[in-house]
Amino acid sequence: MKVILAKQAGFCFGVKRATQMAFEAAGKNQKTYTLGPIIHSPQVVGKLEDLGIRALDSLEGLEKGTIIIRSHGVKLNDINEAQHKKLDIVDATCPFVKKAQEHVKSLSEAGYGVIVVGDADHPEVQGIVSYGGEKVFVVASGEEVNKLPQMSKIGVVAQTTQSFENLKNIVSECLLRGGEIRVYNTICDATAVRQEEAKELAGRVDCMLVIGGFNSANTRRLLEVCTELQPRTYHIETAAEINPAWFEGAERVGVTAGASTPKWIIDEVMNKIEELNKSD
Repeated sequence: MKVILAKQAGFCFGVKRATQMAFEAAGKNQKTYTLGPIIHSPQVVGKLEDLGIRALDSLEGLEKGTIIIRSHGVKLNDINEAQHKKLDIVDATCPFVKKAQEHVKSLSEAGYGVIVVGDADHPEVQGIVSYGGEKVFVVASGEEVNKLPQMSKIGVVAQTTQSFENLKNIVSECLLRGGEIRVYNTICDATAVRQEEAKELAGRVDCMLVIGGFNSANTRRLLEVCTELQPRTYHIETAAEINPAWFEGAERVGVTAGASTPKWIIDEVMNKIEELNKSD
């Protein structure tokens, strides 16, 4: 059985930067927290907890110390609250997410109704939306555009982990509604490359593994694109979840990983598959 690991699997630039900033902050002698999980990897969050950095759901009750802003960013009022409390702020927001926030702010100030392409329940999207005015709408598909109120000026930005196809479909629907439209493609380059590479790999293997947090949006997107081409696609967080039965009759196995998946977990998965391969 041949095992093929995608070249772009694992940490993207923004996640690598955020985790480095968090681990560096752990070495300082004061109480340090993250506002929400630093990245969507329970294993990385667990390692930070071992070093004394705890993830908080809110800033309520916190009066001093260091707060790390996670890679997905947070709502604008959370930043304002941290500044008001004079907390030390380490802003680990991914630069791609930061750019989306800035575009929403400038579009709103210029009088545009803003459409954010993405998952309304995702913390990244909730943070991006908070930088706009009253006319900011989140849509997940082209069909949802038709439910929006009429707007003479429409600005469009995307959650960084969205597929380009979905952004394109939604922009097409916006064009049909007429008026002035301004579009910013805020999809992360690393996301697009990972998805294309995963598609190519899934199309030429007999079984596919996608490694990453079950709460990771970009990992779920990889799962979706791989499953379309290879029904025998499985999502795992760690090597312990591998079921040997998945590989029965498979000559080639593909492995990819979300942008929040650390190298050590990918290595453990590859080693586990190799062990199973040798025992056959």
